[in-house]
Amino acid sequence: MKGNQTWISEVTLLGFQVDPALEYFLFVLFSLFYAFTLLGNGTILGLICLDPRLHTPMYFFLSHLAVLDMSYATNNVPKMLANFLSKKQTILFAPCIMQTFLYLAFADTECLILVAMSYDRYVAICHPLRYTVIMSWRVCTVLTIISWAFSFLLALVHTVLLLQLPFCGPHEINHFFCEILSVLRLACADTSLNLVVIFASCVLVLVGPLCLVLVSYTRILVAILRIQSGEGRRKAFSTCSSHLCVVGLFFGSAIVMYMAPKSSHPEEQQKVLSLFYSLFNPMLNPLIYSLRNAEVKGALRRALHKERTIRTLFSLLQRECSGCFFPFREKMSK
Repeated sequence: MKGNQTWISEVTLLGFQVDPALEYFLFVLFSLFYAFTLLGNGTILGLICLDPRLHTPMYFFLSHLAVLDMSYATNNVPKMLANFLSKKQTILFAPCIMQTFLYLAFADTECLILVAMSYDRYVAICHPLRYTVIMSWRVCTVLTIISWAFSFLLALVHTVLLLQLPFCGPHEINHFFCEILSVLRLACADTSLNLVVIFASCVLVLVGPLCLVLVSYTRILVAILRIQSGEGRRKAFSTCSSHLCVVGLFFGSAIVMYMAPKSSHPEEQQKVLSLFYSLFNPMLNPLIYSLRNAEVKGALRRALHKERTIRTLFSLLQRECSGCFFPFREKMSK
């Protein structure tokens, strides 16, 4: 490293460079989106944990997807919201690198969890008689552990390679969070190795899994068309279409972001793509699964009915108890 190069201690996140009035509007809008993300995914997670009918492999993977969506949004959005209200839009370099690491880890894990969910649907529709044997709880647990462990290990590789570079400025990141490609622009050294590893990782966790999902759903479509029962065909389409919508939104935005030629996507467009990738998708996922999934809607109705029943019983109990204690109070007052 040359003598006039220094290590940076903090960087400035330029974010969305808009008028101050529009910044307040975006703050309110994105705050609502973030609240809906936490509420929607938290509701899905709570229903899966509390309703025994949802204790199946499909909803086991869906619970991990809900955790990932909440974690993914929480890693990126709060700092962006804080910067809308702050004049000093800086972040320390160590938390910035941690944000990059978690961003990569959660994104890679979601890719692999979506593949596991597609495999689960393939087994359920194409091999229904062997479903409980193939998709045992041991298999589901192993697939989940491998997805989380491999993703965090891959993110650690990116982070270690990133920390090998000298960062000497400029001290500005033209993004609303520490996205890895934007952080690499701060390096004052050759980043070709990092870019090659990023591209190889995209092929490994985006293109490869997407091909597996497409193969699974091609065979699922063939199997659905062979179903004689109209009700069975409708139910199969309902569960699979929900997952296919989530896959299309997630993989489509990620591939455009990281594998399309950068010249066709200026930095401002990349921010919008990242926003769609890190905020809109996590918010839309619970809506897609709840609106198109009869089992989730049924679990929500049962939970609301149970809550109303508990409130009714509590109010009756409170009324009876007050009637029991009132004579005792009158006797004590005399």
